Amino acid sequence: MTQRDGVLCITLDRPDVLNSVNARMADELSAALRAAADDTSARAVLLAATGRAFCAGQDLAEVLPRDGEMPDLGEVVERQYNPIVRAIRTLEKPVVCAVNGVAAGAGANIAFACDLVVAAEEATFIQSFARIGLIPDSAGTFLLPRIVGMQRAAALTMLGDKLDAATARSWGLVYDVVPHSALESTSFALAARLAAMPTRALGLIKRGFNAGAHNDLDAQLALEVDLQREAGRTYDYAEGVRAFVEKRKPVFEGR
Repeated sequence: MTQRDGVLCITLDRPDVLNSVNARMADELSAALRAAADDTSARAVLLAATGRAFCAGQDLAEVLPRDGEMPDLGEVVERQYNPIVRAIRTLEKPVVCAVNGVAAGAGANIAFACDLVVAAEEATFIQSFARIGLIPDSAGTFLLPRIVGMQRAAALTMLGDKLDAATARSWGLVYDVVPHSALESTSFALAARLAAMPTRALGLIKRGFNAGAHNDLDAQLALEVDLQREAGRTYDYAEGVRAFVEKRKPVFEGR
C-alpha cells in the first residue's frame, strides 16, 4: 500500500497463485479500504495487482473438504468477500480498478464493484462459479443484472465463458481498455484526476447511486434534496463557485 498525489494505491500481491484470495489477503484488503475511509489525505483509491493476473478468485486450497467434512462456503463469503464489497461501495471516495489480466470469480466481481475499471487489452473476465457448482458471490447476482441486463448476466454466470476486455467495455462493465504497457500510468492518472476533484461531492454521488439501486422515484428525489443540501455546505462547493466567478481553475481540498 502506497500513497502519492492523493491516491492510495492498494496492490494485490500473490502473483504465484494469480492473486487468488485467502483469508489473510481478504483481511488485509478490507483493512486497507477501511484505512482509506479514515485517511483524509487519501482522496481516491487505486486497486491493482502484480503479476499476470488481477485476481483468480478464491484460493481453493483454503476451502477443500477436510476429513470428509465440506467447508461452510457461506461463512467464507460472509467473512471474506462481503466486507470487501461493502467497503468499496460505502467508501465515499472514488475507487479505480486496474485489471491487468484474468479476473475470475470473486476477482471479477470485486473489480465490477469499483467505480471505474480500466482493463489491459489482454484482460479477461470470467464468472467461474457454475463451473464448480457454485453461484456468483461478491455481489455478482446484484451487480451483473443491473449493469448488463438479465440475459447477458445469465449467460455470463450460467455458461461461465470468458469475456474479453473489449466486450466488457461494450457491455458497460469496464470504463476503458488500454495497452498493457499503458495500464499503470492510465489508471493512476485517472485516480489522480479524481483525487483532485471535490471529494465530498464524489462521495455523495456514490451514496446516491447506492441508494438508487433500491429506492423508488419519490424516495430518490427526496434523497437528492438531502445530498445536494450537504454538498452545498462544503468548502469545495464554495471554492468551485468562486473559481467560476473569477474565471480560474478551482483548487479543491476534499472538504
